Amino acid sequence: MNAEVTAEPAIDASGLTVRYGEVLALDDVSLRVPAGGVFGLIGMNGSGKSTLFKTLMGLVRPAAGEVRILGGGIRDARRRGDLAYVPQSEDVDWAFPLSVRDVVMMGRYGRLGFTRRPRRADHSAVAEALDRVELTGLADRQIGRLSGGQRKRAFVARGLAQGARVLLLDEPFAGVDKPSEAMIVRLLAERAQSGCTVLVSTHDLQALPGLAPESVLLRRRVLLHAPTAEVLRPENLARAFGLGEGAAA
Repeated sequence: MNAEVTAEPAIDASGLTVRYGEVLALDDVSLRVPAGGVFGLIGMNGSGKSTLFKTLMGLVRPAAGEVRILGGGIRDARRRGDLAYVPQSEDVDWAFPLSVRDVVMMGRYGRLGFTRRPRRADHSAVAEALDRVELTGLADRQIGRLSGGQRKRAFVARGLAQGARVLLLDEPFAGVDKPSEAMIVRLLAERAQSGCTVLVSTHDLQALPGLAPESVLLRRRVLLHAPTAEVLRPENLARAFGLGEGAAA
C-alpha cells in the first residue's frame, strides 16, 4: 500500500458526545484512523453511524469532544478540499435542478479561487472522474433522473474530482446494483492505494472483508476497532446487534 507517511492519523476523534435534544446519539466516541486504506464502519440502524460522519464533516456540532483531520481542523481540511463526504440517498434533494456534471463539479469548488469560475484543470478533473464511474454519457442529465447505483457513482465521482485525502461514505451500497457496487469497491481500493483514507459504512457484512481490512464496530460508542475478521466474530457482533437498549439515529 502506497500510503503517505505521516505521524498524524487521517481521522482523530476524541471524546465525541452528540445529543439531539434528549436523545444521546454518540457517547464519548474516540477513533483514530491512520492515513491510507479502506476502513469499515458497522452497526445496527440507530447506532450513530450517520451522526458520526456528519460530526467528522463539521455538519453536526458535538456537545463535547474534538475532531482533527490530517492533523488540523475540519474547516481547514474542507477548505483545502482534503475532506469529502458521500451521504445517504435520503439526505439528498434529488429534485434540485442540477446536472450530473454540476454535482461532480461541486468537488472542485474549494479549488476554484475567488472568481468561482472553473478552469481547464477543473473541467479535466470532472471529465476524468465521470469517465472513471462510466457516467460520461449522462453528464448533462438531471441528477434525480439517475438510477440508485448511478446516483451513488455520481457522488463518488465528486469525491474523485475533488482529490480528497479523506473520503467518508455513508451506506454507498444501499439500493445499488451489483455492477455499481463492484465499481465503487474498485475505485475505493484505488484511492486507498494512492494514499487516501476511506471510511465507509455498510450493512453488507458478507462483503465487508473484501472491502476493508480493518473495521470499526459502533453502538453510540466505539465497541471495537480491529481487523475485520475479528470485528465479525459472532461474540463481537452480538455486542452491537444483540438485544439491549436502543440507540439514536
